[in-house]
Amino acid sequence: MKPWQLDLNADDGPPGNGERATVEDIRVLREQFVDFMLGYKFAIDEITTKINILREDFNNTHEYNPIEHVGSRLKSPESVLEKVQRKNYAMNLAAIRENVLDIAGVRVVCSFISDIGTIRDMLAGQEDITVLEERDYITHRKPNGYQSLHLIVSIPVFRSDRTQRVPVEIQIRTIAMDFWASLEHKIYYKYRGEVPPNLRSDLAQAAEVATQLDEKMEALHRQIDRTAQPRTHPAETLDLSVLYHAFTAGAPHR
Repeated sequence: MKPWQLDLNADDGPPGNGERATVEDIRVLREQFVDFMLGYKFAIDEITTKINILREDFNNTHEYNPIEHVGSRLKSPESVLEKVQRKNYAMNLAAIRENVLDIAGVRVVCSFISDIGTIRDMLAGQEDITVLEERDYITHRKPNGYQSLHLIVSIPVFRSDRTQRVPVEIQIRTIAMDFWASLEHKIYYKYRGEVPPNLRSDLAQAAEVATQLDEKMEALHRQIDRTAQPRTHPAETLDLSVLYHAFTAGAPHR
């Protein structure tokens, strides 16, 4: 039995009742935990919808899409409870809600370094999003070479019987940063964290190369961007008669 699993033969049983856990106790706990996790799944849906709207709107306004792709992940119940056990938090939903802030995760991969700040500001500027924590691993790269901007945000989730604010971890990074992080994760997983020194050195060098590539691509982007003309927003009182006639010209009469 894993240390975080509920011992059905333990004398303490479910919290506070002093009895052995029954099948019914487990069923109730499971239902409550599934409902708890649903809130985080819905929060991911809310954030990804917002990002997709920003992507389409940005593309329409600037003829340029800064977001290459968006991914998400929801921690498994086992992973959540293992972290609670490892961090020695209280084994209840209130403690999990307060202390485990990375249950819901969204990753935004951008084209250029400057896009990271743009996406960050557009998300943080929305009225219903509250930034709880920000960690800049781009300005302050991790010793192993990892780079990314991490935001912990709170977003309202409207359930059928209540509204709750749910934390979501958002990671924003470039394509090169994401490629490096993906490779680093695979290597550490293969070696179970015991990566040979020569591979760690190679990873650090690869991180430096990725940074140089990002900087070069950013410089090229700025050269191109100088000649780009952003679209202007039409005034609300703009006369659309010309557009109407263009649409109806040649159209069959009804």
